[in-house]
Amino acid sequence: MTTLRRLWNLGTGRFGILIVVLLLLTAVVSLVWTPVDPGAVDARARWSEPSWPHVLGTDNSGRDIASLLMAGARTTVVVAVGAGIVASVLGIALAALGSLTARWIRESVAVLVDILIAFPVLIIAMMISAVWGGSLAVVICSVGIGFGVNVARVTRPELRRVLHSDFVLAGRASGLSTWQNLTRHLLPNVAPVFIVQLSWGMAVAVLAEAGLSYLGFGAPVTQPSWGVLLSDLQAYIAVHPLTVVWPGLAITLTVLGLNLLGDALREAADPTLGERTPAVRTHVPGVVA
Repeated sequence: MTTLRRLWNLGTGRFGILIVVLLLLTAVVSLVWTPVDPGAVDARARWSEPSWPHVLGTDNSGRDIASLLMAGARTTVVVAVGAGIVASVLGIALAALGSLTARWIRESVAVLVDILIAFPVLIIAMMISAVWGGSLAVVICSVGIGFGVNVARVTRPELRRVLHSDFVLAGRASGLSTWQNLTRHLLPNVAPVFIVQLSWGMAVAVLAEAGLSYLGFGAPVTQPSWGVLLSDLQAYIAVHPLTVVWPGLAITLTVLGLNLLGDALREAADPTLGERTPAVRTHVPGVVA
């Protein structure tokens, strides 16, 4: 609770929490209600100005932009949570293999992580999508794999540090197995670092899904997605610029909120990061005549 209270007291933490809560509420509400059916096409309402029931206007097919954004929030949440789960499993597995196994396995895992981390997440996602086709499952797996390597690289040194702590050595001496030590002592002590990385990974997943969908490698065109909507509307940006603003603003705020939440989580988990080092006051003796 102390960490949560400290997180809320930070401006970036409050902003990130509000953005995440708003995203989740929008996704949940869209399951039962949207102003208009997101898939409904009304040729007579093409390019309508913002008014009820089209509070954000309509696109070139007469679809309601607000409803598409609300439905697209579901896709964003699914991708962010799914990629976070994949990245967590892969990252923890690689970090554990790189910390708790024989030396030759640890070194092999370290080399593998160094090789994979050289490839940007979007490049990995595009390569996998090009082979297996564009779908949300492919986006989730590819982004999860790409960022899971980053999670492993950051978590592994923390695991190695905690591994030599007195309480871990005492647990090992008392007969705890490697798995018991991992679940009882190691993972709880690296949880703050892991949670921060997970928050940043979800931000990368949101941006990657939008980018891949925009390029045609992500969500199918029949599924509401902010990236697909942005791709459909960008051809009309010179004529109807306001319609392009809404999906772009949704993506920007979500990624910004998750990134700021990750920064706030890091500061809340380690309060010394927010402390300023007091200035050193130097006494200069006066000149004696």
